Amino acid sequence: MEQSQAYQAAKDRIEARIGFYTHLAVYIAVILFLAVINFVTSSGTIWVHWPALGWGVAVALHGIFAVVLPGRFAVTDAMIAKEMGKPHSRF
Repeated sequence: MEQSQAYQAAKDRIEARIGFYTHLAVYIAVILFLAVINFVTSSGTIWVHWPALGWGVAVALHGIFAVVLPGRFAVTDAMIAKEMGKPHSRF
């Protein structure tokens, strides 16, 4: 892999992590805000767990793909390199 390609791959991985951390911070802030609204306005009815659960699944999947399994970029890089090596054809 060429130096500029390695740099771009590393940059993409870092941007994916920063995107996840931003997503997580917004999730925490919004869920806390909804929890305050829930407990101030609703007596005895707790509904904040539903948006927390639904959005939490999305945040968890984002974290898995951005932080835990960043190897997906290696697969993408390999596919790009393979495609660039093919001769061009017109369809």
